[in-house]
Parts: sequence; structure tokens; C-alpha cells
Amino acid sequence: MSRIMIVDDEVEILKSLRRLLRVAPCTYGNKTFNLEVEAFHVPAEALERARHEEFDLFISDFRMPGMDGIEFLKQTKELQPDAARLILSGYADLNALVRAVNEVGIERFIGKPWNDYDLLSAIGQALAHRELLLENRQLANLVRLEMGDTTPEQLEVERLEGMEPGITAVNWGPDGSVLLDPEFQSKDPS
Repeated sequence: MSRIMIVDDEVEILKSLRRLLRVAPCTYGNKTFNLEVEAFHVPAEALERARHEEFDLFISDFRMPGMDGIEFLKQTKELQPDAARLILSGYADLNALVRAVNEVGIERFIGKPWNDYDLLSAIGQALAHRELLLENRQLANLVRLEMGDTTPEQLEVERLEGMEPGITAVNWGPDGSVLLDPEFQSKDPS
């Protein structure tokens, strides 16, 4: 099951996309993706959800009040660097497109109104590309392990850091104790 988040300030667009993705198959090559879709019309709410749940693909409108699509996707990239990203927009601003590719690494720009087949194809392609990148990373890790360039422990630390950045960091106190709250590091207990 592939998890997709769609963000657009127009509620009718979200309804239309959810309806399409519920009834139409999303395929690429010989692979069909089963989709679980979450839709948000407020980018800040979507970002909060992305802080707590993992998604395979983010699709965002470009122009939205409060936060544009590029900024939203940039923040999701920091939270979930392995997720794919698409921009869906009625505005064909070349500078914005270049910015989206350079800063966010979007897979595709899809214009509104969209062609259903093109949209489904772009989603399938983005999800297949993501799977391929993750598989290549696993294979590269196996090669590094075989060649002695890494250890199973180092690979596990990398995996954990990818899931939850900072989880493997330990804050040591001056007396050798582990500090659970970093704000206490600067305070003198005496």
C-alpha cells in the first residue's frame, strides 16, 4: 500500500483527486500501486501530519495561502527525504518550476486541469522511481557490508536516523550521565 498526501487549498480539487484515485488503477510498467490517500486544504495541517506519519508521495498545489507548494514540499523533504514529490498547478511559472526542481527535486509538474491518464501515470512513475531508489540503496548497503566498508550496526544506525533524525544522538552530561532533556545541559545543578 502506497501512502499519498495531497495538499490543495481548493476543496473541490481534493474531492476530485480522491475520487479519481479511488476508482482508477495507478500503474507503471507491470506494477499496479494500491493507494491510501490523505487530503488537506491547509498546508500547515498537512505538514503537522507529515511530522507523525510516513508517506511515499506528496502532491501539492503551487499557489496556496499561507505557504506555497514549493515551501511545503521543501519542508516535507526535510522530514521525509525518501518520499517522491509532485506539483499540481494551474500556474505555469517557469521560475517557480525551476525553483521546484532545484530546491525540492520534484518528480513532475502537472498542470491544471489535468488529464486523468497523465496524472495516474505520473503518480505510478514517481512511486516506481522511489521504490527503485530505495532498492538501490539496499543493494549498495549490501555491497558496502560485503566489502567491509561498513558494519551491520552502522547500517542500523543509518536506517534509524533515516526514520527519525537525531534518534541515535546521545547528550552526555559533564559527569558522564545521559541527559534526556537538552535544555538542562546549560543549567548548573548546584
